[in-house]
Amino acid sequence: MKALRQAVRQALQNEALRAALTANAEQRKTARERAHASLPEPWDVLRQRAAQVRAEALAHWDQVLAHFLDQARANGFQVHLAANAAEARRIVLDILRRHAQAPGQPHLLVVKSKSMVSEEIGLNAALEEAGHQVVETDLGEFIIQLRGERPTHIITPAVHLRRQEVAQTFHQRLGMPYTEDVEAITATARRHLREVFLQADVGISGVNFGVAETGSLCIVTNEGNGRMVTTLPKVHIALMGRERLVRTPEDLALMLTLLPRSATGQDLTVYTTLIHGPRRAEEADGAPERHLVVVDNGRRRLAQTPLAEALRCIRCGACLNACPVYREIGGHAYVGRHGEATPYPGPIGIVVSNGLFGSEAFGNLAQLCTLCGACTEACPVAIPLDDLIVRVRAGQAPTTPPNGDEAPPASSGPVGAPGWVKPFMALYAGLAQRPALFHLAKGMARLGTRLLGRRLPVPLLQGAAAPTVAPRPTLLPAEAPTGAQTPSPSPAAARDLRESFLRALEALGGEVVLIARRDLAQALRERWLALGRPPVGAWAPEAFPHGLGTALREADLPLSPAREAQVGITGSPLAVAATGSVLIPSGPGRPQEVSLLPQAHWVLLPQEALVASLEEAFAAPAWRKGSMAVFVTGPSRTADIEMTLTIGVHGPERVVVFLVE
Repeated sequence: MKALRQAVRQALQNEALRAALTANAEQRKTARERAHASLPEPWDVLRQRAAQVRAEALAHWDQVLAHFLDQARANGFQVHLAANAAEARRIVLDILRRHAQAPGQPHLLVVKSKSMVSEEIGLNAALEEAGHQVVETDLGEFIIQLRGERPTHIITPAVHLRRQEVAQTFHQRLGMPYTEDVEAITATARRHLREVFLQADVGISGVNFGVAETGSLCIVTNEGNGRMVTTLPKVHIALMGRERLVRTPEDLALMLTLLPRSATGQDLTVYTTLIHGPRRAEEADGAPERHLVVVDNGRRRLAQTPLAEALRCIRCGACLNACPVYREIGGHAYVGRHGEATPYPGPIGIVVSNGLFGSEAFGNLAQLCTLCGACTEACPVAIPLDDLIVRVRAGQAPTTPPNGDEAPPASSGPVGAPGWVKPFMALYAGLAQRPALFHLAKGMARLGTRLLGRRLPVPLLQGAAAPTVAPRPTLLPAEAPTGAQTPSPSPAAARDLRESFLRALEALGGEVVLIARRDLAQALRERWLALGRPPVGAWAPEAFPHGLGTALREADLPLSPAREAQVGITGSPLAVAATGSVLIPSGPGRPQEVSLLPQAHWVLLPQEALVASLEEAFAAPAWRKGSMAVFVTGPSRTADIEMTLTIGVHGPERVVVFLVE
């Protein structure tokens, strides 16, 4: 406990850290509540449905995974299975080694988008040791990589830093003239990383969800770096925890309804990327070689323990934002018995760190919990986190790191607690098998925490507000409310789709131009002239839906390659009114770069392409055509520096939709 106590005390003495964490928690709470207000059904109904979807996929885990892998292979993915972290690192290194054998190219430039699995397996250090250059491209990850630090949050990795610290880092490492202007700092990162993207040999990404029915990967991002990493390099390696599965596109739509709202308070992330396989022969861009590395690293073992419900986690970070302990100490204070770091802080991190890496190292983390239940209330897939943390305290976690698929060694007794606490935790172990007494014990523990807080080995946390809503017992999937499997009609279905789309996109900083088909060509040319005749990249005219490419021809705009363009013009065969999203599929004459690299993205959208909801969009075939498709929801954005919203990061900073009647 000495290393943990020292880390906690150090965090509590850092007033700037605590101020940053408090600001993050308050802004996330406000955004989350606002996003919940736009849900098509009540939050509790949707999260119980999501819990059931995840639980059912895990209940048939082997079959669902096998079907997903069969479909992925049929789509052209090269699939690799890694039993543990060492095997996952070896697989990635072997892929890079094959490509590094080219003459004059002994080492490769690797660009990465956010991946918690890569943090979990220690990939960056292994790649650098092998001589490869590794560049993190998420703004927050890029900042902490320059500083030689670890992420402090699974969604906003640099949330602990003030803008002055970021400015000093960019001044020293990138030669940026010192400025504390967040937009200027972000622009510096954009310029620096753009060249890296264009020169990269290999892109490495995480995976938010694998869709078993289609063998597709879903990756959600806001900045545009995820699209860059999966589109521009010739080789793409996707790292996926083996539990990150949904069975159908309908299940995916439900997860995407909850994940962004819980993570960042958005109805949908700016870029929802769906990758079906490598670039096809008739396509202009996209990686011609795609690898999928499915990582176990203790997950099968975790499924055999009383902590198995943690596998439902969709890595939204909502429990961290709700946790009064995390709000006071941040992610860097979550260290193991000997000071070892865990990639997973916060309430879910307490459970996952013990479940994956063992209680011998991380059992002490279970003391970083007040049992207030705020994490359980915040979880979009209804994981009973406070119950699971009590089970960790009671010694129900594996003791050692995994070596393969062996049965989990159970702890011989309570872990992570001083000797005087262990008899009480042994009592908890017995109570955990009796639900009624178990919940009574939780209540007594909360009271005891308040009364004895100053005597506990971890310093008393001050300034954290108690949750305003008392936690209620989490329903098991079988106890979900009657009728939860039957979606209610979307509110957007009863509204005028055009007005709904306009409101949604304009709220995100996008622009909608309502225009008749006969006026489209003139409108395009006049806007281009008003902007000073910028270089334009575009889809091939015949690739536009509903014949809208004719207007592009008639506008007579001189076209440039996408990498030289300031304006990119695409069509869209499908758009979601509720979220203001437009679908950008790949295919013949439809390069993804046109919607990604220019500063402005113009979309020609026929009004008949509008659907009410994401569920309806996934029921349509348009998103499955081509090797990949992206739902674009407004301009690219970030809030990685002091939670300051900045528009225009790696993707376009302006999105204009010409909605054609």
